[in-house]
Amino acid sequence: MGGNLGDFESTVEEIDYLLRHTSYIVRRRGRDILSDFDITPPQFNALVTLIRHGDLTMGALCRRLYLASSTVTDLIDRMERDDLVERVRDDKDRRVIRLHVKPKGHQLLKKVMAARLRYLNKILDSLSDQQQEVLLSSLHRLYELMTKQETKDNDDDS
Repeated sequence: MGGNLGDFESTVEEIDYLLRHTSYIVRRRGRDILSDFDITPPQFNALVTLIRHGDLTMGALCRRLYLASSTVTDLIDRMERDDLVERVRDDKDRRVIRLHVKPKGHQLLKKVMAARLRYLNKILDSLSDQQQEVLLSSLHRLYELMTKQETKDNDDDS
């Protein structure tokens, strides 16, 4: 991106705009898909987090979701009533309670993810294989750079 500073700034502004609006569309469409499965976005986020990171304590889940303890308690209560998760005492320390995703929670997440992927596949089908590869490569690189910057920023804060 040689050229003058104005061109660079307008490119950065356009990238910012496209990222924000693409993210908004994906989130909105994702919420629409969730409503078809009778699950809320916070429940979906909790399921994804618990499946990705294993059986977490309530405190660990609160930190990962950036939600207050009372909010997550209500969320987990509803999810437990819906048979998606269960509270299980830790084998090593009986005082610790972990949140475990039940089979129904795993099945629900699989169905939701399949619907989300069908939607995205329909959109990406309009791109050639080469365009898909370029998009994937660019997103990987952007993610890598942003993750590296996040790590650096966190280290600088310490």
